[in-house]
Amino acid sequence: MMENEQLKIFDSKRNPIGIATREEVHRTGLWHESFHCWIVSREEEIDYLYLQLRCQLKKDHPNLFDITSAGHLLANETAEDGIREIKEELGIDVAFTELKPLGIINYCVNHENLIDNELAHTFLYIKNLAFDEFTLQKEEVSGIVKVKFTDFTDLWSGNLQEINMKGFEINNKGEKLVIDRMAGKNQFVPHELSFYKTIIQLIKEKLNECS
Repeated sequence: MMENEQLKIFDSKRNPIGIATREEVHRTGLWHESFHCWIVSREEEIDYLYLQLRCQLKKDHPNLFDITSAGHLLANETAEDGIREIKEELGIDVAFTELKPLGIINYCVNHENLIDNELAHTFLYIKNLAFDEFTLQKEEVSGIVKVKFTDFTDLWSGNLQEINMKGFEINNKGEKLVIDRMAGKNQFVPHELSFYKTIIQLIKEKLNECS
């Protein structure tokens, strides 16, 4: 059971203080480690950000757009082990050395029934990927879209109310459907605005280094 997974726990200053189950971590708001990877492609001088569409059966935030790939790090894992999340969720093979580190971000989300305080080891992966290269873990992810990174930036700065999403989703019959629609902030996982702004700034700096 996922709720019994063992996670390393930390105090508010990021000092390790032991190990607890995933259930206890989320019930009591203990700090723990996670892995976040944002995937960007650069096509004809335009940067696109890939986003996952969370499965409609997920307990929290079903059917909303989110970080390209993310998951918890178990007690015996390091950030390097986090690349398994990319393989599991998206079916993409990535070497850890291909990822560009964006740092460890304090990431907090309070749901109705859990407090998620993560030390998120955050990475950027720059790669042109065709949609048919993705093989989705249907229990976790039901679709992949890409958006212009400048549009994503303008959405969270308030300059745009909606942005265009292009990609695909797999419905509950296993059929692959095209996504080509406009989406506003209410169709994204409700991370804090400061989280989105921090991520955008870090990705922007890294893309400038790589251009």
